Amino acid sequence: MSRTARVERITKETKVLVEIDLDGAGAAEISTGVGFYDHMLHQIARHGGFDLTVQTVGDLEIDAHHTMEDTALALGAAFDQALGDKAGIRRYGSATVPMDEVLVRAAVDLSGRPYVVHDEPLLTPYIGPVYPTSMTRHIWESFGQAARITLHVDVLRAARPGGHPDAHHVVEAQFKAVSRALREATAIDPRSAGVIPSTKGAL
Repeated sequence: MSRTARVERITKETKVLVEIDLDGAGAAEISTGVGFYDHMLHQIARHGGFDLTVQTVGDLEIDAHHTMEDTALALGAAFDQALGDKAGIRRYGSATVPMDEVLVRAAVDLSGRPYVVHDEPLLTPYIGPVYPTSMTRHIWESFGQAARITLHVDVLRAARPGGHPDAHHVVEAQFKAVSRALREATAIDPRSAGVIPSTKGAL
């Protein structure tokens, strides 16, 4: 069974193309015009084990908000489409990921019910020239809504001795943790024999 999807999202603000193969090898071709965001989407592919193509052209002359939001919405829709009826998947996944001084926990339920909880410390306003750190929460909210999943992301530890949290490490550890949790949740469970993992019979 092919678990792939192709999603296009075109508005007056952005043009987004996302292609995904949930059973890939982590190959990625990413271009959004926001360098750090590209770096984070590469984490989703590599640590999730998904083949991922993302091509976004957005109104960066205004700011990065629409580009990042619409990319997350298209990515979530692609995940939802690629999962199909979700028969045989593990459904739940979690990961705790360290990145030097930072520790992040992510938990996911491919429930069909979008709900996102996100907890991170106050960070410096930007990573690089155009990635606003305030957008990380909105990325997860947009992705979770479109993917129809329950997602919890918690930064458990971030402080450096005598210093402020390293925003790069805090955000990157989140993407790695979510990717690992998604990898586990989307995996085929050999004990499920194609059964939808819900007593309701649908997700």
